[in-house]
Amino acid sequence: MAGTRTWLFTLGAVAALAIGGCKGEQVPAMQAPAEPAAPAASPPEPVATATPAPAASTAFDPGGVPESTATLPPFPFFKIPEGLESTFAEADKRVAFDRHYFIAGGKAVPVEGRIFRDRFNLANGTRSYSDIEFRRNYENAITALGGRKINTTQYTYEVMEAAGGRDVLEKTNYAAGMNPDYPHDIYLLRQAGKEWWIDVSTGAFPLHGFVVVLEREGMKQSLGLLDAAAMKQAIDKDGRVALHINFDTDKATLRPDAQPTIDEIGKLLSGDPALKLSIEGHTDDTGTPAHNQELSTARARSVLGALVGLGIDPSRLSSRGYGQDKPLADNAGEDGRAENRRVELVKRD
Repeated sequence: MAGTRTWLFTLGAVAALAIGGCKGEQVPAMQAPAEPAAPAASPPEPVATATPAPAASTAFDPGGVPESTATLPPFPFFKIPEGLESTFAEADKRVAFDRHYFIAGGKAVPVEGRIFRDRFNLANGTRSYSDIEFRRNYENAITALGGRKINTTQYTYEVMEAAGGRDVLEKTNYAAGMNPDYPHDIYLLRQAGKEWWIDVSTGAFPLHGFVVVLEREGMKQSLGLLDAAAMKQAIDKDGRVALHINFDTDKATLRPDAQPTIDEIGKLLSGDPALKLSIEGHTDDTGTPAHNQELSTARARSVLGALVGLGIDPSRLSSRGYGQDKPLADNAGEDGRAENRRVELVKRD
């Protein structure tokens, strides 16, 4: 009844206001005599305004996670949870090198390195696990090792679009699907300068649990180095030669192990003073086309700069980037993506 009385009171109040409004329309309002117009004011003096400070970067910094002081078990750290069985054969659990996306803060970022992954049917072991119990077990174990949870969001459509779209992220996904309804808990563990990124997730039907442990590291080069003589032979025959030069992940910074290749290009140019080269950068199709274009251009410039640093006349060199537009292989697998990430030396007039 109290709720009914309140409603009646409110309705009555509204009616009273409505009636008052009608009466107001019937009685003209008194108007004050017009005041003489005031003289126009002088325009205000311009006021100097301070230039706003640039917004602080919101990029996630792995160095903000303290290094662990715990004694770490061997990689990949974790036993199979009690009562569960892996759905993977042992040979399929380890990947020598690949990329996996992790949510760091509120952004999905690509991280590269060696990967361990596992998957369990949470309803089909000698005991079943709920979503919360499975994820909480890993949370407790990772926290005990000194790891920190680092994601503040999940795979929303906005997060996926900002990283290049769901199709791009799923190409190298080893965890549960990147579905807004599938929770991903992302952790970072650091010790002695090393980083281990961990993705614990659940999803699918029936309910499955996934764990991905990635040790961040650069790819170990398995392709032999082309020396200056081999480069010259290829350029004389085909007019170009493709080189796989190592850069920091998603950057144009040459890694220290790229220096031997740079030195051989320097020998090639020093041994043939008439040779002029276009240095052309290429990427795989991970990320947006615009970003890949920018990255390939910057990497080609880095190689040019390194050669000038060796004393090569810059007038003999030019650089450009093609991004993902000229693949040599299928981007569906890591082998093809690795082949597409290259720098080509092209003979020019």
